[in-house]
Amino acid sequence: MDSCNCETVSDTESLCPLCLAKIPATRETSGNDVFLVKKCPEHGEFRTIIWRGGPEFRGWKRKSRAVRTGVCQTESVSGCPFDCGICPSHRKNACTVVIEVTSRCNLRCAVCFADSGADAGPDPDLTVIGEWYRRVLETSGPDIIVQLSGGEPTVRDDLPAIIEMGRSLGFSFIQVNTNGLRIAEEKNYATVLRRAGAASVFLQFDGTEDNIYRSLRGRPLYAAKQRAIERCAENGIGVVLVPTLVPGVNTHAIGSIIKLALELSPAVRGVHFQPVGYFGRSPDAPDNNRRLTLPDVMRAIEEQTDGLMRVADFSPPGWENTLCSFHGTFLPKPGGGLQSLTSHGANGCCSTDGGEAHAVSFTARQWSAPSSATKSDCCCTASSDSDTGIETLDGFLDRVKTRMLSVSCMAFQDVWNLDLERARDCCIHVVAPDGRMIPFCLYNLTSVRGERLYRGKHAT
Repeated sequence: MDSCNCETVSDTESLCPLCLAKIPATRETSGNDVFLVKKCPEHGEFRTIIWRGGPEFRGWKRKSRAVRTGVCQTESVSGCPFDCGICPSHRKNACTVVIEVTSRCNLRCAVCFADSGADAGPDPDLTVIGEWYRRVLETSGPDIIVQLSGGEPTVRDDLPAIIEMGRSLGFSFIQVNTNGLRIAEEKNYATVLRRAGAASVFLQFDGTEDNIYRSLRGRPLYAAKQRAIERCAENGIGVVLVPTLVPGVNTHAIGSIIKLALELSPAVRGVHFQPVGYFGRSPDAPDNNRRLTLPDVMRAIEEQTDGLMRVADFSPPGWENTLCSFHGTFLPKPGGGLQSLTSHGANGCCSTDGGEAHAVSFTARQWSAPSSATKSDCCCTASSDSDTGIETLDGFLDRVKTRMLSVSCMAFQDVWNLDLERARDCCIHVVAPDGRMIPFCLYNLTSVRGERLYRGKHAT
């Protein structure tokens, strides 16, 4: 590694990328950058960037609260991260639970968490999915975000029945994680999903140019994405655009994606960026120049929107570990411009800093179609500032519930940058085939040889 004048900020634990042994790790600064540094007695040292430039790392990171009230499914025997299920040492209840209803897909993407493809196994039947729902209720209760995923969940003709089952069991917010192709291709499919009880779609959306889709998804898809958004809007289904950001492929499109979301608001409720992670077989560590950190994305947003959204408008998360994500909420002003409803350190109703229940309810309301919002959704006060043009509380609230746009980013972990403190704070859980609840990053983790901790494995 290059020599540097480094300072240790804090200690944590990680895994060796080669043998998956648990090893000590430190967070070290070098100038304005922060690295996760770890050393395996057998395989040597690994140094991965986790924070690049401003905002300043120490000012962003805050101590995460440990709040566990749900039911544990496993015991602490081997220690984190080998006892997931959730085990007693896990620090957070689930805010989002991912249920993978199929491993089949109608695309062959270059980047895929689920490793979906032609070798997909049989779909779980409705009885199995019903048991998964009940396990979620047992561990987390009904007041969470349930995301039906895959593979591509819409390849199942009985997806509406799966949604209806979840609603009948008491889950109020069910979101479909989809590439949108079936919604675009079948005129009435969005109607079917809405009638079944789908509140929102998490729409794979990598940019506004077909060259991006050819590179990441294997074919031009931009027109299909636009049709999918239109059909969701016609049927009262909220849309969240979900770009996978890959350096050199679509990082130049961050601003255009946000500007399109503003144009398509209120049909589009938010943009949720996901920088690429590195999974599967890989003999070498990914170059740090091929990584995007949270500050990289925040600064790109400010630069590519010409300051319409600023780094200062974004805040650390209110529930998961503060190094996992950022979020901001924005309201178009009469006559142009945006009003930021969040900022770093804000703790108002238009942020997710008020604890688990507040974070889940705010996100569910924001990601749903605006017709489901009410004036009680927001406690923001009205402003008579001539810059905003808002003169009454009712006028402000009416505009909030219809036009508010969220912009967020989730920095998923791979074996190179895995921080077990973050993993213990994870509130996004995947239901494993045997019903255990596994933190998302650990469920998808692979060694450089492609060995997995959890995906494709059952409890022993």
